Amino acid sequence: MTTLDDELSQVLGAKEAKALEASFGMRRVEDLVRAYPRRYDRRGALTDLARLQVGDHVTVQAEVVSFTSLKNKSKAGTRQEVIITDGTGKLTLIFFNQHWRVNELTEGARGLFSGQITVFNNKRQLAHPDYELLGATDQVDANDYVDEYLPVYAATAKVQSWTIAKCVAKVLASLEVTADPLPESLRKERHLIDLRDALQWIHKPSNDEQLEQARIRLKWDEALALQIVLAKQRHEERSWPAVPRVEKSDGLLAAFDASLPFTLTQGQQDVSATISAELAAGHPMHRLLQGEVGSGKTVLALRAMLTVVDSGGQAALLAPTEVLAAQHYRAITKLLGPLAERGKLGSHDEGTGVTLLTGSLNTASRRQALLDITTGQAGIVIGTHALLEDRVDFFDLGLVVIDEQHRFGVEQRATLVAKAGSDRRPHVLVMTATPIPRTVAMTAFGALDISTLKELPGGRSPITTHVVYAAEKPAHLDRAWQRAVEEVKNGHQVYVVVPRIASQEDKPADKNQRPAIALEDLAPALMEGPLKDVRVGIMHGGLSGADKDDVMRRFALGPSSPDGIDVMISTTVIEVGVDVPNATMMIIMDADRFGISQLHQLRGRVGRGSAPGLCLLVSEAGKFSSSRERLDAVASTTDGFKLAELDLEQRREGDILGRDQSGVRSSLHLVSVLKDEELLDEARREAEKIFDSDPHLEQHSALERAISSLVNNDRAEYVKKS
Repeated sequence: MTTLDDELSQVLGAKEAKALEASFGMRRVEDLVRAYPRRYDRRGALTDLARLQVGDHVTVQAEVVSFTSLKNKSKAGTRQEVIITDGTGKLTLIFFNQHWRVNELTEGARGLFSGQITVFNNKRQLAHPDYELLGATDQVDANDYVDEYLPVYAATAKVQSWTIAKCVAKVLASLEVTADPLPESLRKERHLIDLRDALQWIHKPSNDEQLEQARIRLKWDEALALQIVLAKQRHEERSWPAVPRVEKSDGLLAAFDASLPFTLTQGQQDVSATISAELAAGHPMHRLLQGEVGSGKTVLALRAMLTVVDSGGQAALLAPTEVLAAQHYRAITKLLGPLAERGKLGSHDEGTGVTLLTGSLNTASRRQALLDITTGQAGIVIGTHALLEDRVDFFDLGLVVIDEQHRFGVEQRATLVAKAGSDRRPHVLVMTATPIPRTVAMTAFGALDISTLKELPGGRSPITTHVVYAAEKPAHLDRAWQRAVEEVKNGHQVYVVVPRIASQEDKPADKNQRPAIALEDLAPALMEGPLKDVRVGIMHGGLSGADKDDVMRRFALGPSSPDGIDVMISTTVIEVGVDVPNATMMIIMDADRFGISQLHQLRGRVGRGSAPGLCLLVSEAGKFSSSRERLDAVASTTDGFKLAELDLEQRREGDILGRDQSGVRSSLHLVSVLKDEELLDEARREAEKIFDSDPHLEQHSALERAISSLVNNDRAEYVKKS
């Protein structure tokens, strides 16, 4: 008998177990059987070769059309070209000095072929693929195979799909599940099959009905485990004490509201009222505020900060870059005016100190900033990761505002929250201009309540986006530089964005892939060539804080100033927070190397004034590149929520709970937070009922065990800190 807790080395043997652990981190039987097939092939229905994308590591089922052995022209030896087809397209297999394969890869032979799709002479190919033949067609009755599912697993170069399939089959042959993690009442109510059948049918279904029943059942395992963890998180967060922060009718917030030169939109008023009510409560606020660039998030965050200052507390705004932190500092002090100059001649009686803390401050400025924070002289503190250092000690931290939360790690956010003290927690407001679909936000952020500003930003002009495929039409790129000069002559400004600073960074693993365009290579070429008659500035993360501020100041001055900058060539440090209304054009080089959300964010830097914006996405991606769909999607719409959904679909939603950056496998194998909204909502309600009646899961031991497997300790800790 084999159980889910058994070590793979005990069931499979040391060699197979070691390979699975090295490639996928699998150690126990449950790790293996919970790694479900990515798709299924049928021996009577071949894989669609026409849809394969360059760079994909694939397993295809196809039939050999021809085998040709050729002499190499440039070096000694031979190469073997094998053409395979599935009836919808053709693919070339390439071997070198392996003529003996003609005895296996005969015309009509059918098999599974695995490798990475590359392009040579404009033809897609698999070089030295692994393969497993299914048997000669003249020896096989197709009717015996047409309904047989062939599971295809996520594979690596060292562990092929069919190797995983054989290991799974061996485990399932003796697997027994003694306790089902889903409560019997839930299984009966939802008509769900038991776990043993679900695992058998997901890996080796006999028909479509079995496969569908298995998927539904196993989706419930994932969804309920996830929602139990989130329910626990919400309960813990709400049990923590927080100092109520109540608005004063005659305080700093009231003075600020009276000074505003505009009226808040209805949506902004509604969100502000919600935030005010939560700040006044005795437990911490945890709210996600999302909205497009320019929708007014900063004003609402500032109102929340002023409410906390009115109650005697401090507010900290954490920004991911020095450029954005400095931008926030300038914007907030400008909005506050005399209210930001407490203690200075002519300042307002209800004013407060506003302090900026970044890593590039000189010693004297840093010492003064730390003193203002410790004594409470600074009611509002704006900073970068420098705020997380041990020497930063707040007088009374009542509110943490995190801008562009996806740019920070969980531990970093938790470090700042902990500065409120061990006996209480601050209120937390998370802001993002990268829209997140509602179900994704609920699932990913757990205890965070969500507010969305959907009104179109006031005074914003339309942005037109086009893709420039430079390799196919180099004249279009030449025209782009001409257009940039024309924009400058018309009194406007231009951004040019590149993916990296130096040319020696990150050499591509694929020798056939061109290195990404570097700023240090492109900038001189442009300044000596098409942009020689305009004033060019350089911006990147390697500059000192003073140099960054100087470049931003000169770019903000614009063409009318003798010290101004017309065109800024920059890395993505200008992705968020940079606000120059006179900038009307952006050219993004190697745009295919950026994600959808990042392209949308970058594009938001133009069209911020009265003149319309233009964004050109320059790419050398080939016709078979998967990035074309992504670029065309960005060009087709400026709806951030539509793009966010597409981004999640293309990235397969990543790891909702775990650390994507560390390579931890996804916590959700089957559940889609985009497509399974109804199931996730139902699982959320079930989880709340279970947790309310049995918070320690004493009556649900099998479920508790499944949660520890589906959401391991690292992921649970991640959720807790989120």
